[in-house]
Amino acid sequence: MPDFEPKIVAFVCNWCTYAGADLTGTSRMKYSPQVSIIRFPCTGRIDFMLLLKAFASGADGIIVSGCHPNDCHYSSGNFHARRRWIIFRGLLDFLGIDVRRVQFSWYGRWGRSRATSACAAWA
Repeated sequence: MPDFEPKIVAFVCNWCTYAGADLTGTSRMKYSPQVSIIRFPCTGRIDFMLLLKAFASGADGIIVSGCHPNDCHYSSGNFHARRRWIIFRGLLDFLGIDVRRVQFSWYGRWGRSRATSACAAWA
């Protein structure tokens, strides 16, 4: 029986987290091929129904990551995402989905090693 390899979907901010992931690739750092990155202009624009759709499509884990607080290119998008996350946790609990399957984090564009480490820990 082959080893279990979780399918992870990362919903990331274009300006910080995606830029960090791009630097990871250009720096030839390795991260898990089981992580699929979906780029958004801002985490504040992520409709959390997309996260439920990712679970329905077979994702084992989800990462939502954006700019650090007060460093958002759209002023307050990451604060909107954080408020939605608080509500979304209740929905996950209601649906019986383990909240630990979703990681919500902030990574700046220079935090590529942290973001890569987080992806490796999940995969």
